[in-house]
Amino acid sequence: MVRSAAGAAVASALPANSVAIRRAGLAVIGRASLGAWSGGPAATQDGRRRWQARYYALNECQHGFAMCIAHTCCTPLHQKVHMLKNAAAPPGPERRRTGFTLRELEVLRALVQTGKATVAARRLGMSQPAVSRALGQLEAQLGRQLFERAGNRLIPNGEALSISEQLGPIFAALSRIADRSEPEPSTHSGQLRIVAPPTIAHRFLPTRIAAFTKHNPKLDIVFDVISSDSLITSIAEGQHDVGLTDAQTAHEGIRTELLLATSGICVLPARHPLADLVTIRPEHLENENFIALTRRHSARAAVDRVFERAGVRRRVVIETATSVSAAEFVREGLGIAVMNPFPIVHQLGSGIVARPFEPSIPYRTNFLLPAGRPPSAATLAFIQATRASIEPGDGLPHETSDNDGD
Repeated sequence: MVRSAAGAAVASALPANSVAIRRAGLAVIGRASLGAWSGGPAATQDGRRRWQARYYALNECQHGFAMCIAHTCCTPLHQKVHMLKNAAAPPGPERRRTGFTLRELEVLRALVQTGKATVAARRLGMSQPAVSRALGQLEAQLGRQLFERAGNRLIPNGEALSISEQLGPIFAALSRIADRSEPEPSTHSGQLRIVAPPTIAHRFLPTRIAAFTKHNPKLDIVFDVISSDSLITSIAEGQHDVGLTDAQTAHEGIRTELLLATSGICVLPARHPLADLVTIRPEHLENENFIALTRRHSARAAVDRVFERAGVRRRVVIETATSVSAAEFVREGLGIAVMNPFPIVHQLGSGIVARPFEPSIPYRTNFLLPAGRPPSAATLAFIQATRASIEPGDGLPHETSDNDGD
């Protein structure tokens, strides 16, 4: 009877905690040993029965502990790892968190505005200890003190004031989201940093940026003009909010949004004999004077490959950095160029004609955005407005361009 009761006790404890089983076994061992020394087998009949009962109980505990070990050994590996992680992680505040909570930021702003934990607690519907605890957790996470204690008041230091000021627009946006009755603002504020290489910057973006600025008078716009390779680095490092380029981009720090896909065109002097052709092919340019983009341009390699595959030799008379300068050299009669028609195809002026070039050389003009953060509302609005400004045929030559030289 005693043996069955001990076995049931051990079996009921098995799923809960192996440590408890071990302690139970040690306790029974101690009691059994005490019984052996105090009475032993040579004692009275009653003493011998008590000693035997404890001995059987000890056996049951040993059996139960062995079952626990077997149960642990048969536990699937992923469950063991989970158990070990939970056991290794310190409980409560000692377990380090990453980041901080919205509630802690609310507490910070309320304390900056009120200067008292009790008043902040009433405003937020919290208890005073909860406010103090949230502030302590935020300071511990940041690794620095944000308030000076002066009696029952909390005096924010410079960093606390700076953080609170930066949180203002965030909580304002959250309020607008919560209050769906308030319409979304039709204009934007803050700052928008735009960057582009020279041709796109000078021949396409100014009118778009001007229109966007007029519609968003409270938005501070910074517009930089740099080379495409520098532009890619700048966007990846988050120095600009949005860029626009036709350079090929393969950078893990950048994501792209397509603006326009085009095919290469051949630009040549209006009075050149090849201007009478409807389409220009590589073999038409055998031994012709050719104006090329510099080799740092990704488009240069694509153009060179087309001529190499066709077995055509050109006479490269000059290499230049931009499509605009290449077009000007064509106008001066230095040679012929193959380039992206966007954005200059409709701005070539007199003395130059543009013809489709075959085989097709694809160009993609993309918005570039930092991959490490979501775009701002102003950035998305600018992208949308720029796309809306594109008209059909912006990447195609005019049908009447062959008369420009007359």
